[in-house]
Amino acid sequence: MMPASDIAFTPTVKALQAERGSRASYAKMEEQGGFRTTITEDLVEFLAGVDTAYLATSNAAGQPYAQHRGGPNGFIRVVGARTLAFADYAGNKQYVSTGNLADNDKAFLFLMDYAHRRRIKIWGRARVVSDDPALIATLMPEHYRARPEQAILFDVEAWDVNCPQHIPKKLDAAAVAAAASHLESRIAELEAENAALKSQIKRA
Repeated sequence: MMPASDIAFTPTVKALQAERGSRASYAKMEEQGGFRTTITEDLVEFLAGVDTAYLATSNAAGQPYAQHRGGPNGFIRVVGARTLAFADYAGNKQYVSTGNLADNDKAFLFLMDYAHRRRIKIWGRARVVSDDPALIATLMPEHYRARPEQAILFDVEAWDVNCPQHIPKKLDAAAVAAAASHLESRIAELEAENAALKSQIKRA
């Protein structure tokens, strides 16, 4: 049985790994089956904190295309043992990803967590669902200001975690604003306490 990592490690890739000295370590991973193929609790936990994803597709001629998809944390949902899904919002109406998936259902999700310097790669097959309003409604994040146009269902074939090397640490604006607000409140409290102490000293 072929290891799941063969979805990325073609014979050419393996030859390059052998040439450049990394084949042995990846061969050991392959002995254990390669990449993960099921949606684990670790992946579920990671998805709960994800607000940014990049969906890669290619057309019938093999021309690649990557498109940003985003929403509130957890906008990518687990809807089956090996299936992810998210609401696809109305946008500029180019429909490149939608058209590509109609011709070629192979797809790839690249998920980033800059704050914790983590990234996950997911290979699979995706399909567009535009005729199931109930499904689309269940995938729409509550109170999110966007108009859902369709849903994308992503069947996971393999996934892997990248090392944090070279990932810049970037913080979410809302998290920074909340931290700054807390600090401002604390500074105001300390300034009030300081003023009160100064007043007591003057009266002493």
